[in-house]
Amino acid sequence: MIAVTGANGQLGRLVIDALLKRVAASQIVALVRTPEQADELEQLGVELRHADYDKPETIKSALEGVSKLLLISGNMIGERVRQHKAVITAARQAGVTLLAYTSILHADKSPLQLSEEHKATEQLITQSGLPYVLLRNGWYNENYSSGITGSLAAGAITGAMHEGRIASAARADYAEAAAVVLTESGHVGKIYELAGDQSFSLQTLAEQVTEISGKTLLTNYVSELQYAEFLTQVGVPAGFAALLADAEIQANGGWLNDQSGTLSTLIGRPTTPMRDSLTQQLTA
Repeated sequence: MIAVTGANGQLGRLVIDALLKRVAASQIVALVRTPEQADELEQLGVELRHADYDKPETIKSALEGVSKLLLISGNMIGERVRQHKAVITAARQAGVTLLAYTSILHADKSPLQLSEEHKATEQLITQSGLPYVLLRNGWYNENYSSGITGSLAAGAITGAMHEGRIASAARADYAEAAAVVLTESGHVGKIYELAGDQSFSLQTLAEQVTEISGKTLLTNYVSELQYAEFLTQVGVPAGFAALLADAEIQANGGWLNDQSGTLSTLIGRPTTPMRDSLTQQLTA
């Protein structure tokens, strides 16, 4: 059986959808913190099991009979290594034959502050003795497209990424990649640097929005500190805002850009262009 942690999260839900195109629902286990909030998953025919990163005993029982496991990184910054270690330990005890982990682009050498917990988790996995595959996901199109209507209303998109470029792909593209490694052979021990086929800068992003909407969108370049403050003003928690601001600064050094084409090769098709995600958002 194939199990997915955080199965009712944004990425996890898409992974379940991608898996359903490849295997029977009876072969899929959706691991969730609150099963009572996952009725939609249950209606798909997959098996729901309670698995709480902060309650290791639930993870151990949830992995009974599971052969392949996708560990989707948690969202509690500062707690993730501890939480991930609990899952890795339970996977080893359960005799899981493949552990896939959603990491971050170039985690082993990236200067992004966001990469630190991913790097530590990767080390735990490689030292565990478990057969593994590391899915080093780049940025999601949705990181920018989901908030673009607010930028358009303000007349400008604000950011600290000046001349940097980001090679992003749709969240569904990364979900499909996860489904591929979980259902096909030949991926054990592989480390995949996953990113979009095309890259964008803030300027090209603004130009695309202007073309799609017919309304002029300007770029507002600010410092790292100013960008973090801006993010908190629009509702992003301060700690996470600081990490996102750091990511934009590091993007200026090319750390969120990768032109290997690994993601499109893995899923057997071109990745979703940012323009498509913007169009979907602006015409919804």
